[in-house]
Order: sequence, then C-alpha cells, then structure tokens
Amino acid sequence: MNTFLKRLLIILAVVAVGLFLYSHFVEDIFSKRLSPKDTVKFELNDTKLEVLYNRPLKKGREIFGALVPYNQVWRTGANEATTFTTNKFLVVDGTTVPTGTYTLWTVPQDSIWKVFINTKQYPWGVDEQMRPMREPKYDLLEVDVPVINLDNTVEQFTIAFDNTTDNLKLTMAWDHTKIEVPMEISKEQPK
Repeated sequence: MNTFLKRLLIILAVVAVGLFLYSHFVEDIFSKRLSPKDTVKFELNDTKLEVLYNRPLKKGREIFGALVPYNQVWRTGANEATTFTTNKFLVVDGTTVPTGTYTLWTVPQDSIWKVFINTKQYPWGVDEQMRPMREPKYDLLEVDVPVINLDNTVEQFTIAFDNTTDNLKLTMAWDHTKIEVPMEISKEQPK
C-alpha cells in the first residue's frame, strides 16, 4: 500500500473516532432530536427577522402550569436558548430593539405572559440544575402580552411571524395557548 493511501486511511479513522466521541460525550448527532431545531424567517422589503428555536411536542402532557410551570422563567422552547435576530431597528412596546441577535425568554402565566428580549447569548437554555440561564441584568425589554385561548390543540411548540393585517406580530403557540408580541419596524433607522 502506498504512503498516500495509508495517510488517508489514518485521517479517516481519526475523523470517525472524533465523530463517535463527540456524539457520545457532547451531542448525539446520529439520533433524531426529541425537540427538533427550527428556524422561522420573516422578510419584507429589506427587513429580515429570524428566530432559531427547538420545538418540543405535547405528547399527551399537560403543558402550561405543569410541564412549563406558571410564574417561572421558561427558555421558550427546548435545548438551546431561543434566539431572535433583526437587521432593522424595531419598536416593541415603546422600546427600541437595535439590530442584532438576542435571546427570548418568557414567564407564562394563566392570563398573561411576560416576554423578555435579552442581549446576552447563552450556550444552552438551562444549567445543570435545570434552571433557566437568563440573567435579568441583560434584559433589553420586558413586555406583558395577553394569553389567547385556542379551541384546537397545537401539538408542537410553534413560533411564527404574522403580518396578515400589516401589524407585525411574533406569535408563540402550544397546546391551547397562544400569545402575540406586537412589533413594528422603527421609522428611524441608523444610516
């Protein structure tokens, strides 16, 4: 066997062992995620918004007030912290949100949810004790939004953008609960 072929086989073996070790100790890259990643995008003219999150399933469980406790910070999905990116200045509840990437956190309650846009990026949504990693000192804004009770069950946690009435909203729905966070593109954009 020539030297090139031997080196190639050694490199391939090292890569295979590296993938196996990464999969075993860090993240199982070979099995399907229980809460798959998803990306939601909104584009209008030159405005681009994006949410990257993980989508847990209901699977017959009671969700809000049980699996997701009331009055406690929720990572707003599963696994990694949910991120929100905007390429334009936005206005949410009177607060300007500059261009950039943020993390989204919520505190579900029976009739309202608190929604937080946080400036810090977190490597994961919760720590080793399953406590949300959000640090309040990095909150850019907090907004209260009313709960909309749904007649139909939403089986998988879903985040979307709704602009059907020219009033942009970031929506979140799961089980029989939906919320809408109104936002608008700032009329004053930096040059």
